[in-house]
Amino acid sequence: MTQASRLEKTAVSPKAWTMLGIGVAAQAAGTVFVSTPAFLIPLLHSEHGLSLTQAGTLAAAPTFGMVLTLVAWGAMADRFGEKWVISIGLALTAIAALAATTTDNYALLGIAFLLGGMAAASTNAASGRVVVGWFPKDRRGLAMGIRQMSQPLGVTIASLTIPTLAANVGIGSAVGLSVALNGVLALICAVALVNPPRPAARSTDIPVETINPYRSNWFLWRIHVVSALLVFPQFTLSTFGLVWLISEQGWDAAPAGLLIGISQFVGALGRIVVGIWSDRAGSRVGPLRLVAVSASAVMLAMAAAGAAPWGVPALILLLATTVSVADNGLAFTSVAEAAGPKWQGKALGAQNTGQFIAASAVGPVVGALIGAVGYPLAFAIVAAFPAAAIPLVPSRDRDISV
Repeated sequence: MTQASRLEKTAVSPKAWTMLGIGVAAQAAGTVFVSTPAFLIPLLHSEHGLSLTQAGTLAAAPTFGMVLTLVAWGAMADRFGEKWVISIGLALTAIAALAATTTDNYALLGIAFLLGGMAAASTNAASGRVVVGWFPKDRRGLAMGIRQMSQPLGVTIASLTIPTLAANVGIGSAVGLSVALNGVLALICAVALVNPPRPAARSTDIPVETINPYRSNWFLWRIHVVSALLVFPQFTLSTFGLVWLISEQGWDAAPAGLLIGISQFVGALGRIVVGIWSDRAGSRVGPLRLVAVSASAVMLAMAAAGAAPWGVPALILLLATTVSVADNGLAFTSVAEAAGPKWQGKALGAQNTGQFIAASAVGPVVGALIGAVGYPLAFAIVAAFPAAAIPLVPSRDRDISV
């Protein structure tokens, strides 16, 4: 692709932008539910007597639930389309959230979070297919960057509402927000979401898009591993950033939650910028490698932040959060393009599975690390994960989506 052709962007229909907006809202609603227990950690730790390891394990329950069903939801999206996969998944998430509001038993609460995570996984693989199906190649980086705003947007909503709701009206009312959001979005998707047009079948005896991309080369495997390693700084900050500000930096809950929300919002905008960068560069893996380098650097900066003057830790946390989420859109676009139309749902499900297996480990593992060695050394150890990802990023892109 020449420089001139990169600047001539393909027109996108208004319907495509509408479908993208619905997909972003749907996944944001699911993310609010998945993120909710992480923002209950300060309350559970300080007032309900749970250790950081116990509270972190509860926070990991929805993520672990997603791991169990991501590939299955992706396969259903490949087979039946995105509309009903997303709609049914959100409805089931709302039901699980409703169940969580009815119990004070932590074991039952964990089960409800687990089941809700299993249902919320529906939006991850399916909404990625919506982007790839409705947008041309030279606009997918931008579109997937916007789509990837859904996670930090959901975390932002949770960070600004859950701590206050939990402190003032109880854990059940805080979880009740997810009942409303997921129920409403399930109805909207059932009515308004339209599956993207399917590509025409090729005339060759064995169409390339039907070949198992996991057997033909190592590209997808490498992207999956890189993404799993880059999850560690992202989920370390989203899970323990709030409690770090409160317990280590002496912040009150309200301004700490506000800062986390701002950080997630800025991170969401950063995903769009990185997506546009990848469209203009004509590459996903080049920017992905630079993000991995930056993620390791900012976690080392977090390790040193405790010794910095007042205000500097907040700026470092803002930068670290922005960098740590920047890879997601790049990796998702790369996976979808390399998998091809017949494998996109399954490959995106596998992509998320690897990420959420790693994310499920962050709560208990990093919680235990913080308890054993403190925040600075724990952050420095987490910096090793993105550093390990740098040599694993493929040198060239692979695309069989068009």
